[in-house]
Amino acid sequence: MHRPLRIVGMIALLTLALAAKTREFSLPRAFHAKTYPARDAHDDEKFTVAADPYDVEDKEAPIFAVNYTKEGLLPIQVIFSNDSDAPASISKISVTFITRNRVKISPAEPEDIYRRISKQIKRGDEPKMTPLPPIFRKKTRPISEAAQEEVETMNAKPKAVEPKSTQSAIYIFDVDNLDHPLAGAKLVVTGVRRDAQELFYFEIPMEKYLTYQPENPPQPQ
Repeated sequence: MHRPLRIVGMIALLTLALAAKTREFSLPRAFHAKTYPARDAHDDEKFTVAADPYDVEDKEAPIFAVNYTKEGLLPIQVIFSNDSDAPASISKISVTFITRNRVKISPAEPEDIYRRISKQIKRGDEPKMTPLPPIFRKKTRPISEAAQEEVETMNAKPKAVEPKSTQSAIYIFDVDNLDHPLAGAKLVVTGVRRDAQELFYFEIPMEKYLTYQPENPPQPQ
């Protein structure tokens, strides 16, 4: 290969590497909660909560750097729409995924997600042992900078929903031992507050997505 061609090739590779390194994760765009098939609208309280699961690789691939579904993890974008004239607090909400067998699953912590991504599974009942020398340790996959930035960004949840506005956050649930986790499942959200009063809990049927066929794209608020 001629030297000029080699230089051009190296510049192209360097450009791609820098672009990949500087790629920043951003949350999927959120529309009004009432435009999603799985939702619970409290018209009297003027507040709606919806859930949008990323349960297939084709849907999550354009958004995430990590293939969560392949790792037995289920990302769910939770959308909060406040149609009242007063702000609502979501800083202390509880989000629980309840399976068809009534098993309650809390969102995975960042440490749990990192452990799953690297395939270093921890049961929780292991005895404390002296760390093995590196040569005897089980190899794990390194966690990329993009994956770390992604998990950290998702872990920074919004604290409030301003009047006439929409906010969203992504919660990740460990569904590794479940087949068809959305079937018969629901997402329960509690702790939404307005004017120091807690709103009635929201119960969102996740099964809506198993038969959902979009007619028109959701419109931005």
